[in-house]
Amino acid sequence: MNKIILIEDDEVLAKVLTEEIKEAGFEVMRAETGVSGLALVQKEKPDLVLLDVVLPEKSGFTVLEELKQSPATQTIPVIMLTMLGADDDIKRGLQLGANDYIVKSQHAVAEITEKVQKFFSTESHPQAPGSATPTN
Repeated sequence: MNKIILIEDDEVLAKVLTEEIKEAGFEVMRAETGVSGLALVQKEKPDLVLLDVVLPEKSGFTVLEELKQSPATQTIPVIMLTMLGADDDIKRGLQLGANDYIVKSQHAVAEITEKVQKFFSTESHPQAPGSATPTN
């Protein structure tokens, strides 16, 4: 089972996302701050990190930067999940090494879960349950 760490300080959104992603067949762990999220990723070495940008203690951009600078965590894929949809924010997230950048207000929870499933169904990642191999 693929392990996902959700670093999100919005309690309601985190609960809904966690439930949806678990129902899709993934193991989900959660942290509420940048500092606790970074520590959890370093300890658990998940298959994917869903990372908010606006977090208490340490921003998601800083967490991403630190994950990508550490040999122990630099290969862990990260999807930014945030309300910050400005082009500069998106560019910054991708330049810092995020694999994808999802603006929360533009996607329903089901769409976010679908993106996670698609992420694991690509050739470069382990197969998600019931997913087909892409033919591109």
